[in-house]
Parts: sequence; C-alpha cells; structure tokens
Amino acid sequence: MLGFITNQLQSLLCPGLRIRRLSVLCAQPRPRAMASSSSSWELPLVAVCQVTSTPDKQQNFKTCAELVREAARLGACLAFLPEAFDFIARDPAETLRLSEPLGGNLLQEYTQLARECGLWLSLGGFHERGQDWEQTQKIYNCHVLLNSKGSVVATYRKTHLCDVELPGQGPMRESNSTIPGPSLESPVSTPAGKIGLAICYDMRFPELSLALAQAGAEILTYPSAFGSITGPAHWEPFSS
Repeated sequence: MLGFITNQLQSLLCPGLRIRRLSVLCAQPRPRAMASSSSSWELPLVAVCQVTSTPDKQQNFKTCAELVREAARLGACLAFLPEAFDFIARDPAETLRLSEPLGGNLLQEYTQLARECGLWLSLGGFHERGQDWEQTQKIYNCHVLLNSKGSVVATYRKTHLCDVELPGQGPMRESNSTIPGPSLESPVSTPAGKIGLAICYDMRFPELSLALAQAGAEILTYPSAFGSITGPAHWEPFSS
C-alpha cells in the first residue's frame, strides 16, 4: 500500500532523481497481461508531484503540466497532484471568486493534459462550484480522478472540513466557504492498483480509511495543503 509521502522522504524514495518537486515511486506489483519472461509481475510507476500554489490559476497549471509531462516521460502511469493544486487564494472571498464547476475551463485543460500524456491524474483538491452554488454560494473540496483518456472516473468531495483553532493565528474555518461532501467514493481500479480517495484532514478519521480498505482499496490517498502549524501536527505523527 502506498501511504504517506512527505518532503523529508523524497530523497530516500528516489535518491538519483534530480527533478524538483517530483517523486517517482513503485506501487504494488501488478500481473502482466502477456508475460514473455519467467517473471509475470512488474512494478507500475506513479509520480507524486509537489507544487506551491498561488492565486494565479494559469501559472499553477503551467507548473503542474510541466511535472505531469515529466512524469509521463519517465514512464509513470499515474500522477498525483496535491490539494489546492488549482490555486490558493489570499482570502475566502477570492477563493469563492476563483472557483469553477467541474465542467469549467480549468478542468478541461487537465483532461486534455491527461489525454496528451496518456496517464491517469489524481487531482487532489479542486475548488468546485457544485450544482447548488447559486443557492449556497459555497464550494466543495473535490478530489477528481481522470483516466488516461481524460474522462472523469471518480469524484470525492471532502467530508471532514478543517475547523480548528491555531495557536497564535486564531481560527481556521474551512466550513465558512466549503460544504462537506455527502458520501465516500468506492475505490477505483487504476493501472497502479485500487485507489481510495480522501483529502487532507480526512486522515484524522480512521473510520474512513477502514471503510475504503474494507471496500478493497490498495492505495489510500490524502492529498494535502497543510500550513506551517497544521502540517507538522499531521504528517510527522501519522507517518511515523
């Protein structure tokens, strides 16, 4: 099972790789459809891409696209992008203004990118204007999975929103602008294995992980955009 990937682990996972913000990992062995040698197993490659998002959506897309194309060149079958890969705004009002529906221009660019590169994309946290946008004026934090043809094969809307008090910084209230998702998404079969979709703060709730594992998930994903306080409070204890 592919677990938590942190900045500190990158040099251990791929010491010879000299690509900024890109880790290429081996997932679980998968059987080959046609084995011509004595071994009938091979290790699919997956890429974990790290980016520092800004309010500039096009610049963020350019950065992500460069990493995805490099992952494809190295032979990865699936590339993971983090939560808020699309943008990180300066305030909640800007977050709402920059958000888009799943059928908007930005996601179309990522579907074209998946087709161009011929690999699957895990888009770890898209600021989605749902069908209830006009009524609620709130968004969903949506994990989108695209196949190599650019089709949306799964969407998971974050169920556990991060409402916390930060020492020295005051409250963080994701629920001020975001609606919790209604349900879990069944694990999805991909070339790297069966993937269970989650997002960031979901990792604090083990029932979600157990439900996905019991449903057959081989890889649990927690794309995240933690800050300087919330990051160490989650990645270091939970990955040790």
